[in-house]
Amino acid sequence: MAEPLDAALREVRALLLDPGLTRAVAAGRRRGQRPSVVRAELRPVTLKAGPRLQIATSDGARPHTRNVAPGAEAGTAVDELLAEPFGNWHVETADTTVQLRVTKSGEAQVHRAAASRPAAEPAGHDRAKDWLLDPGDPLFDAIGGSAAKRRQVDAFLRALAATLPDDLAGPLRVVDLGCGNAYLTFAAHRYLTRRGLDVTLVGVDVREDQRRRNTELAERLGWADRVSFVAGTIAEAPVEPAPDLVLALHACDTATDEALARAVRWGARWVLAAPCCHHDLAAQLRARPAPGPDELLTRQGILRERFADVLTDALRAGLLRLHGYRAEVVEFVDSRHTPRNLLIRARRTAGAPTDGNRSEYRELVDRWGVTPRLETLLADVDRASR
Repeated sequence: MAEPLDAALREVRALLLDPGLTRAVAAGRRRGQRPSVVRAELRPVTLKAGPRLQIATSDGARPHTRNVAPGAEAGTAVDELLAEPFGNWHVETADTTVQLRVTKSGEAQVHRAAASRPAAEPAGHDRAKDWLLDPGDPLFDAIGGSAAKRRQVDAFLRALAATLPDDLAGPLRVVDLGCGNAYLTFAAHRYLTRRGLDVTLVGVDVREDQRRRNTELAERLGWADRVSFVAGTIAEAPVEPAPDLVLALHACDTATDEALARAVRWGARWVLAAPCCHHDLAAQLRARPAPGPDELLTRQGILRERFADVLTDALRAGLLRLHGYRAEVVEFVDSRHTPRNLLIRARRTAGAPTDGNRSEYRELVDRWGVTPRLETLLADVDRASR
């Protein structure tokens, strides 16, 4: 049965400000109206400064997270969200779950139910062991980022921690290729400096507005002398001197290949790249018949796309081995946080590739009749080494 919208929103407001709040999500839009953000998520957190209401919003391109104090500040923030023309609210507390949907006529359809699971303790320092960087670190108040993005970045840093030797000393030059909003850039600087390393870090992104935004943030943090940003493509942005460590988190499609190729040309000691989408080889597989009985792997679209993901990253790792790296593909974060949860982790070695490395790579490429983008990008390196 439909209810007056104002009364239903007052009920939602009370639940959002209730100490027993577990989680709330607002999404969708009302007929003929559009909210200023596409989604908002609220949850209680416990920081060093005390309990806070965390509000994570997204405009579809950039996430933003803020932590507001209980009382007037939280009330104002909640009222601002309730004033947005969201089409749906889902609110969970320790005792109840309320789902509100705004109908085409502007009324509220409300479903109420008892809580289906015990309330979790607010995230805080009692769970600090689950994080490499405490989510209550003041750094996150400055750089923002959704809870999911923080989890991805923290997991990436754990992979980095497992890659760098414990006895690493001396200056460390790092570049973050395709840095975007620079969540990983700033978090990596925080983590590495806390390890006692002398770190200089460069973030590269093709957008000039991102460079300005990230540079201003580095200045506000007091890190401008150690963290800088360059606008340019992954393949050509000026970075001097060459880095020891190359990072790339979810560079889309062949941008990951550009990051890996740039790392090889630099002779970087370590490379950590988490690929995003894999369209290039998927398109090549669509354009030609599969070899022999393997057609079953590519006949169905969804299987072909997933096989292209596996084939792409296997060939990337194989090419890195051919260029003097020990390379592996690992899962760096649980798939519930992001489906793009694989990481290519490589360390430059003194050994030369074996004939077996070359033959297994070439046999796989020839069998499927594909030309990996990374192979094309590294062709000049191969010619120079002959």
